[in-house]
Amino acid sequence: MQTRELVIIGGGSAGLAAAVSAYDEGIRDILILERDEYLGGILNQCIHNGFGLHEFKEQLSGPEYAERFINQIKDRGIEYKLKAMVISVSRDKHVRYANETDGIVEIQARAIIMATGCYERSAGAIAIPGDRPVGVITAGTAQRYMNMEGYMVGKRVFILGSGDIGLIMARRLTLEGAKVLGVAELMPYSNGLTRNIVQCLMDFDIPLYLSHSVSKIVGREKLEKVVISQVDNTLNFIPGTEKEFEADTLMLSVGLLPNNYLLDDIGVIPSKTRGAIVNEHLETMIPGVFSAGNVLHVHDLVDFVSAEGRLAGHSAAMYLNGKLVKTGNYLKTIPLAGISYIVPQYINITNLEDKVELKFRPSKPMKDVWLITKIDGVVVKKQLKPFLIPSEMVNVSLEKGLFKEENQELTIETEVKA
Repeated sequence: MQTRELVIIGGGSAGLAAAVSAYDEGIRDILILERDEYLGGILNQCIHNGFGLHEFKEQLSGPEYAERFINQIKDRGIEYKLKAMVISVSRDKHVRYANETDGIVEIQARAIIMATGCYERSAGAIAIPGDRPVGVITAGTAQRYMNMEGYMVGKRVFILGSGDIGLIMARRLTLEGAKVLGVAELMPYSNGLTRNIVQCLMDFDIPLYLSHSVSKIVGREKLEKVVISQVDNTLNFIPGTEKEFEADTLMLSVGLLPNNYLLDDIGVIPSKTRGAIVNEHLETMIPGVFSAGNVLHVHDLVDFVSAEGRLAGHSAAMYLNGKLVKTGNYLKTIPLAGISYIVPQYINITNLEDKVELKFRPSKPMKDVWLITKIDGVVVKKQLKPFLIPSEMVNVSLEKGLFKEENQELTIETEVKA
């Protein structure tokens, strides 16, 4: 059995940033395990620009963004394995993986960073009524087919869900000559970034049907028609509101879920995000096992994924150097009115460095609201927010001096401006 200081599972934006961070803090025995044939993860199929404004202060495409980090990995001589599927992880940090050159390999790691990203909800996951013909595909799969494999997925396309990948693919398909018939969104608001709604739908006159969903799929072998209907406040279809589209492709952009099965298998408690419950250093309930990026909670910008990966690498280095203690008081973070979740879920006050970053999403669109952060019922931060929308993650930074060892809970809530 091999032994390793640090094993990073996933070679995408979070895993690469974590490896660079840990190396720069003195950890030299690092192994990245990536199941694809390239480093970079989902970035390799995102050929549009808009990446890197925070990280590199310039606009890059996904492959260009990935290349910056891949070059840093190679410059530091950090070892990585491609086509390496991790079979299992144990609570004592025993990792098993397999690839075509090494066969099945067992590793005893001192620390592990989970950076396995997320996956898309499928048609089966949302139980669309009707037939099951060829032509129903997720937006991410279509993106890979078109941008990496060179296959056109359809000529007349309807999109269900206004997630960012679906919006971007609406533009991509239009530029390649397909007719995008429309985008239906179950909620009364879009789940994509505002810039993507403008640049990918409005600029191409692609209609967006809010409070609508697919009520029927029609097609014996290949997709022939898509029927959408309006939904009421309980998300049930309203009879008589049907709209019918002749289409050869139905593309689904209906949400992303953290790819957290390895930790689920060993009983790590999932949070509301379906990622692991973590503390301020992104350490899970298993000492020395950290989680970062979209496997922890789905981000809206890759730059934020990289920043979280860097924190995980820094935290793993601290753990390996004996600088993270398990003693001390744990403060619990609790989302209240208007907030869907908070990461981290716990803060070890003893291990706090200079500050803690709290990340969360509002539960619905809101205008002119106070964002109120309290520690044990005492307001420590109050910010007026003109807009809050679920598609954009919010950060609150709190200095270490605000915390006391006897603190028990931290809450974040919204309050309508009077």
